[in-house]
Amino acid sequence: MERESFEDDVVAEVLNRDFISIKVDREERPDIDSIYMNVCQAITGHGGWPLTILMTPDKKPFYAGTYFPKRTKYGRPGLTEILIYIAGKWKANKDEIIESTEKIYSVVKENSESFEIEEIDKDIFDRAFEYYKRSFDGAYGGFGAEPKFPTPHNLLFLLRYWKYTGARESLQIVEQTLESMYRGGIFDHVGFGFARYSTDKKWLVPHFEKMLYDNALLGIAYLELFLVTKKEKYGDIARDIFTYILRDMTSGEGGFFTAEDADSEGEEGKFYVWSPGEVLEVLGKDDGGLFCEYYDITENGNFEGKSIPNLIENKNSIEIEDINFKNRLEMCRVKLFDYREKRVHPYKDDKILTSWNGLMIAAFAMAGRIFEDKAYTQAAERAIEFIEDKLIRMDGRLLARYREGQSKFLAYLDDYAFIIWALIELFETTGNTKYFNRAEELNEKMLDLFLDDSRGGFFLYGRDSEELIIRPKEIYDGAIPSGNSVATYNLIRLSQILEDKKLDEVIDKQFEIFGGSMNLSPISYSFMLIALESRSRINDKIVLVGRSSDREYGEIRKVIDNKFLPFTTKIFIDMDINRGEEIHNKLKDYKMLEEKTTAYICKNFTCMEPINNRGKIVKILHEL
Repeated sequence: MERESFEDDVVAEVLNRDFISIKVDREERPDIDSIYMNVCQAITGHGGWPLTILMTPDKKPFYAGTYFPKRTKYGRPGLTEILIYIAGKWKANKDEIIESTEKIYSVVKENSESFEIEEIDKDIFDRAFEYYKRSFDGAYGGFGAEPKFPTPHNLLFLLRYWKYTGARESLQIVEQTLESMYRGGIFDHVGFGFARYSTDKKWLVPHFEKMLYDNALLGIAYLELFLVTKKEKYGDIARDIFTYILRDMTSGEGGFFTAEDADSEGEEGKFYVWSPGEVLEVLGKDDGGLFCEYYDITENGNFEGKSIPNLIENKNSIEIEDINFKNRLEMCRVKLFDYREKRVHPYKDDKILTSWNGLMIAAFAMAGRIFEDKAYTQAAERAIEFIEDKLIRMDGRLLARYREGQSKFLAYLDDYAFIIWALIELFETTGNTKYFNRAEELNEKMLDLFLDDSRGGFFLYGRDSEELIIRPKEIYDGAIPSGNSVATYNLIRLSQILEDKKLDEVIDKQFEIFGGSMNLSPISYSFMLIALESRSRINDKIVLVGRSSDREYGEIRKVIDNKFLPFTTKIFIDMDINRGEEIHNKLKDYKMLEEKTTAYICKNFTCMEPINNRGKIVKILHEL
């Protein structure tokens, strides 16, 4: 629409004559996007982007749609004709349009408040698993038909379902999906990173746009699968994702950029596709032939006459045991990457969003502790420092977007929830209680700004924000988890540490107000199901107090960090970092016995005496 209409002189003349045009970046203003997407769905029965809304001066909408061509064609009304008709109608009978806005407004407002308060079904986890099992593509992984989206939180739920029930099929679904996605063209085999979605069921042809949030959540999914299976290939894929982010998507100040476009030189995917001739020119006959055969680069191509590198039919490709062959392939990849760097790059959306940065910080913090790699931990710490430096207002209010030295927009629920998640992960990774203290501070601000005290649930925008026609609560876990889901997950983790009854009351209200929605369609709320699983199943706690300079502390941490323990509260306090006065009151009772690394372990709500014997600690940990 931008090329066809908004940059067209004829359309611009019509727009400028009779309308005030407002173009909204939905990533900067998710509140506006959410409200008017609900309007579009109420009026037309469906939604999507680009989203086109016509409204009165008091923000009340009366016409909505998604894509409109410049002129009517293929049964689609043209934007020019719509605008001319509406302008004429407004001048001739404005009252009729205003009356229609009131009806639309009433429906949308009612829908925004129509959460059915219900007790959550006891079999909700099993029902969700059955839904996933039925819609699973046994040939290529993923769920349903094309287009296929990664939606990693579905897989995070299934890993937890496997952990609790032992259902092998749940783990198999996750493993096949993540392996198939990596094999496909949705993964950039030359420069790394995942594209936004696949247009076909094989994960071959992506929409080439790369989003920060996808790569953050997929990084977490591959990390967790690596923990579960101990298969190095999944750890390697996670490392590839983080290599891409550190190389291409990290600002000089430490924050993470938002996205890379699909197009370059006006053509989708042009930057990413290859011909055999190009590959042979760069690598020579022997290496070029090998690379083309390995990655399915052919004369006929698989995308508009060119080839998207992929491993779909190369069944033995992920685990290469021949180290010489592996090194040869990597040398070829590096040469092709260097050659590709000379092409015209897709446009990089270099704004820095607080919410999506929170997801990537959480992923890097997890990678730091799982791989014992300080570079990943430092990337997470540097990014959180960037948020604190650039995206916190003088009065402590979090902001949503930074670009070219300018911070704007009061932060939304997602911003608070995702950053709190990041801080909890950083606390777990570093053992530095300053991150826990900060998580608690921001959580208190989030409760104050966004919580509906009377009915429960969190509003999308704060009570101090611009007032829009409605104040929605988002619960749907779509391309990214909802702010309500992540906030609930955080509250559960914080309540396990703080033992705060007030937090427990908020958590219970969350599951009450959204219970009806969750019962109706469990798979639409996969991250909220993860929160519910945590609420239902966390009954173990490990607190480890020691010094990171002490070998025993590191050895015990390694045992814990190498286990997939989603239903265990883990607290690490590194006394080399923390001064006594900085430690939270709820953590001060945990002390080192005889100046040795000491573990406080509770199993099934029963706590043992503190243990400072490495052998005993490790033995108990292996039983968890």
